Amino acid sequence: MPNTSRPRTFDSRFKRSNQAYLKHEHAATGQAIRIGFVLREHFSMMAFTGAVDAIVTANLLSSTPLYRFRTLSLDGSAIRSDLGIEISVDDALKSQNLSELDMLFVCGGLRTDLQPDQPLQDRLREAAQHGLVLGGLWNGSYLLAQAGLMDGFECTVHPESRDGLQETCPRVTLSSHPFVIDRERVSCAGASSALDMMLAVIRQHYGNEVVRGIEEILSCDKIGEIPERPMPCTANDPTLPEPLQAVLQLMEANIEEPLGMEELAGLVKLSRRQVERLFHRYVESTPSKYYLELRITRARRLLLQTNETIAAITVACGFVSTTHFSHCYRDYFGQSPSQARQNRGR
Repeated sequence: MPNTSRPRTFDSRFKRSNQAYLKHEHAATGQAIRIGFVLREHFSMMAFTGAVDAIVTANLLSSTPLYRFRTLSLDGSAIRSDLGIEISVDDALKSQNLSELDMLFVCGGLRTDLQPDQPLQDRLREAAQHGLVLGGLWNGSYLLAQAGLMDGFECTVHPESRDGLQETCPRVTLSSHPFVIDRERVSCAGASSALDMMLAVIRQHYGNEVVRGIEEILSCDKIGEIPERPMPCTANDPTLPEPLQAVLQLMEANIEEPLGMEELAGLVKLSRRQVERLFHRYVESTPSKYYLELRITRARRLLLQTNETIAAITVACGFVSTTHFSHCYRDYFGQSPSQARQNRGR
């Protein structure tokens, strides 16, 4: 079941400990740090180019290359991006000499297939054994987690993939920050955070001066060394009244065994009517409708991202029977759960 422990916060001690892991001997000896990008079908072109833009720009600031990178697919065949553009890669991951790389990033996207891929997992494990720093773009960290390579690490992932990762990889500490650097693991949650993530990596390799030069060239508006706030989330919206935030948090924490409206109201010391007014004013919905949408949306993610049975998903999302779940799902998404599973990846 999902890991509900509170994500660790980032402090100065944590940042310093990361530097010891990302500092690389090549940065001190003048040799280029070598990065491989594993492209998966429907990978986010914007996330990929954001990361690559940072390292290419870093090279422009130096008389000798600071980085070298190559693109890879599992078998060396061209990969189609989320924009429908087919990208030729430099080599196949399965034949790549891993001793010729220092870092390896898995590039995913909204429609990337997240079903377990044994050949990919085996190769990623080999990369970890070679001591490579491993990273994920968008939902690339999900694919690393499937291989057991995020166990005991903190990472982030695109919001669409959070529920599936929590359900299938409970040993992973899932953060709500846009990017995370935890020892020899690096991850970002989407396209916009890919550039920030790579700039943080470059800062730890080569220092603030190089990053400032990149920022000037790319005209970045705001780049932070470490993400300071979580990605937007309704339950954490500081503009909402605290009692409403508390109700939303209780709903999110109690998906499998939903709380009744009277119980929710009692836990935040309000009447049911007061809770309903808060929802009407700030959420433009009723508490029961919002709670159902929260559960049915989570069910959809589990349905599309995992191989759990429909019966198991029914229980995990608090529905009394598969018939009730199927009826609610069809009303909300226009198709049955079994049809949705048959059509995934199409």
